[in-house]
Amino acid sequence: MGRAEFELYSPFSPAGDQPKAIEKLVEGVRKGMRFQVLLGVTGSGKSFTMANVIKELGMPAIIIEPNKTLAGQIYMEFKAFFPKNAVEFLVSYYDYYQPESYLPEYDLYIEKEAIINEEIDRLRHSTTRSLMVRNDVIISATVSAIYNIGSPKHYGALKITLRHKQKISMFELMRKLVAAGYIRQDIEFKRSTFRVRGDTVDIFPAYEENYAVRVEMFGDEIESIKLIDPLSGVVVEKLKEVEIFPGSHYIAPQDEYKRALSSIKEELKKRYDEFIKSNKVQEAERLKRRVEHDLEMLENFGYCKGIENYSRHFDGRTPGEPPFTIFDYFQDDFLIFIDESHITIPQLRAMYKGDYTRKFNLVEYGWRLPSAYDNRPLKFEEFEKFMKHVIFVSATPGDWELEVAEQVVEQIVRPTGIVDPPVEIRPAKEQIKDVVNEVVETKSKGWRSFIITLTKRQAEELSEYFNQLGIKSMYLHSEIDTVERMDILRDLRTGVYDVLVGINLLREGLDIPEVALVAILDADNEGFLRSERSIIQIAGRAARNIESKVILYADRITKSIKKAVEEMERRRKIQIEYNAKHGITPKTIIKDIRSFILSKDKEDWYNLDWSDFPITEIPPSKIPETIKELEKKMKEYAKALEFEKAAQLRDKIRELRKIMLQL
Repeated sequence: MGRAEFELYSPFSPAGDQPKAIEKLVEGVRKGMRFQVLLGVTGSGKSFTMANVIKELGMPAIIIEPNKTLAGQIYMEFKAFFPKNAVEFLVSYYDYYQPESYLPEYDLYIEKEAIINEEIDRLRHSTTRSLMVRNDVIISATVSAIYNIGSPKHYGALKITLRHKQKISMFELMRKLVAAGYIRQDIEFKRSTFRVRGDTVDIFPAYEENYAVRVEMFGDEIESIKLIDPLSGVVVEKLKEVEIFPGSHYIAPQDEYKRALSSIKEELKKRYDEFIKSNKVQEAERLKRRVEHDLEMLENFGYCKGIENYSRHFDGRTPGEPPFTIFDYFQDDFLIFIDESHITIPQLRAMYKGDYTRKFNLVEYGWRLPSAYDNRPLKFEEFEKFMKHVIFVSATPGDWELEVAEQVVEQIVRPTGIVDPPVEIRPAKEQIKDVVNEVVETKSKGWRSFIITLTKRQAEELSEYFNQLGIKSMYLHSEIDTVERMDILRDLRTGVYDVLVGINLLREGLDIPEVALVAILDADNEGFLRSERSIIQIAGRAARNIESKVILYADRITKSIKKAVEEMERRRKIQIEYNAKHGITPKTIIKDIRSFILSKDKEDWYNLDWSDFPITEIPPSKIPETIKELEKKMKEYAKALEFEKAAQLRDKIRELRKIMLQL
């Protein structure tokens, strides 16, 4: 397709280290560099740099994030940067997902349970459609991008092109729609369905939200094509031609479909015989019942529950051959940005093994055919084949990224002037007494503190000790559920607590400007939680407040401490020199507290909304209706791409369901 035109809209121009970083990264791609690293500190505008690199190179791009929350933030940010281009969103479309699994020690089969987010599903279809018709595409994705999404060849082959005055019968049009994964639904008109009223066919494309297509027939000819409002039916625009892309990613042309069913039957016979030969009669009969039921559904309705487990047959792949992913849909060279690469790369490496381990018992005990293994994410070495132009983005890049990178581009200077906090190293022998004094002093200035411990027990005991001294404290660790976690963080910001004690306070959302002290206890205890990268990341929690400081309590200077302190001091020096040169006076960031939390209102005792109450306060009789209300709210949050809030409600729903089972 050639070079794409990207129009970048922003009230700001590149500043600080951004211009140099943009220039170097663009030059690196043009020189054919395969791997580059953008080492950018928090608040230096890495996303703006990425946007400018895309604009300068004119190449489609995919940005891979470690979770939905960050992917959603990048998606919204790039939608604002590139309003005239195709900015798309590709993440797992489940609000809630309990994978299919089997526990042989308990003879317990757990069926797949999922709540699909319709809006995210629409955005996934919008992504594949955009890649088929244009090259000015930017995708914000999670690591699920390396998972099977169906064959682009079949997806393109089943596209339906309709033109004014085209000769086609009503029956043929409906046949094409069904083959493309659309379902006739004359009552509930929604995405991926069509309805027939007399000589009119209304089609609601899988990738559309506000528009449907109306095809008016006169005999065996298309008389008119109109874009309509799917709710009111009001005509928005008349069209000469329209392309309807498939309503499902797991489809195949009719001849391929028949071949796939035959292939499934052959695999069933082979696997059945293997079980019988090994005297595994129960497994053989179990598999036979399951697959024959699925085949019956596929033959009669073109779909079955868990159809993705047969994707290898529909795609025409051989056993072990890599699945088709979103990367196969790109038609030209494209850029890959791997954000927070120190987290994202390990996730990408682990996905295949985790998926295989879960499916092993399903296959070995006759719940699935061996071909289910091929509905999988890419192995890392398979993903590497798509890595032609990769930019790793992180404040603390991993060893592998630094090792393979042909160029490391630093973006240390923040245009805002904020300087990384100074780091002090103090003896660990008297760390509790000393940290208490520091917390008291920080409190007197109106700020808050983070204290990092090594164990949950130490976090709880230290928090209790602070409270005994009259310092309002709370602990935070993995056993605190998501809703309570957000309440605690809100209370810290509003002053209910003066100090938060935890093991690992690196989670998203902890860039709290009210925090002016970060103290790491037993910092010389080498390990994952006291590595060079962890220390730098933890220290970064205090990088929003100009009065902040970081204290490491250690009786010896470990290799990790030495490297972390040297790197932080280097970054401080660079920023301070930049501020002096340009006359910049940094200011503490002000962040709206209301945007950070889920508000709760317990004062309306006459019209109680139990979904806002702690789980322990909800009467058993109110649990079913509370679950329904929470599911409704969860879907609303997910549609608005507020995944952190949706996750909080999902966790609460799970707890309520457990309580119901015990009643």
